Amino acid sequence: MATHAPHVLHRGNRRRIRFDEHLPVDHRLNRFYRIGAGLMGLVLLAFGVLGLVDKVGFFDTAGDTVAGLNTNGALSVLSICVGLLLFVGMVIGGNVASTLNMVVGVAFILSGFVNLALLDTDANFLAFHIQNVLFSFVVGVLLMFFGMYGRVGSALPHDNPYWRARHPEQPDRERQQRTRVHALMLQREKERKARELNGPAR
Repeated sequence: MATHAPHVLHRGNRRRIRFDEHLPVDHRLNRFYRIGAGLMGLVLLAFGVLGLVDKVGFFDTAGDTVAGLNTNGALSVLSICVGLLLFVGMVIGGNVASTLNMVVGVAFILSGFVNLALLDTDANFLAFHIQNVLFSFVVGVLLMFFGMYGRVGSALPHDNPYWRARHPEQPDRERQQRTRVHALMLQREKERKARELNGPAR
């Protein structure tokens, strides 16, 4: 029983400091993820609504132009659904918003490549034109940026909650090191004051 105690304590400590479901509400990364999801969701929602207003055929491969982009009923409905999904991520925030931004961003980039291959074919059911492909790439990159910021990288600051979750023991080691350095500085300060009180040696 005693041999398992350190392991249990280690797992308990890791669970307490792990970055679980969401960021603190007032954390700047949480606000960043929410702003990113909300902004891109708003763009997609507006594009989808404008497409439905024009009453383009659902799978009309010719489509119609909305805000410089080609669209049809299917693409408009899909844009609204994705926009609403991003709004849900904005409301939830935290890891959910970050992960959702990354996943949807990758999906947009893949969609750009797939629809690029389907241009000028009968399988172009979303009525993509080249400007739609470029738009899909841009939105995908922006969403990935909004999702990965402060979460992925080799130079994250040590107060970053994602870094702390990946290195659960490191904050304790750094705290102990700061304590030792502080104690050493206090000791040297005491020795210096003692020398000043005793005066120069005769």
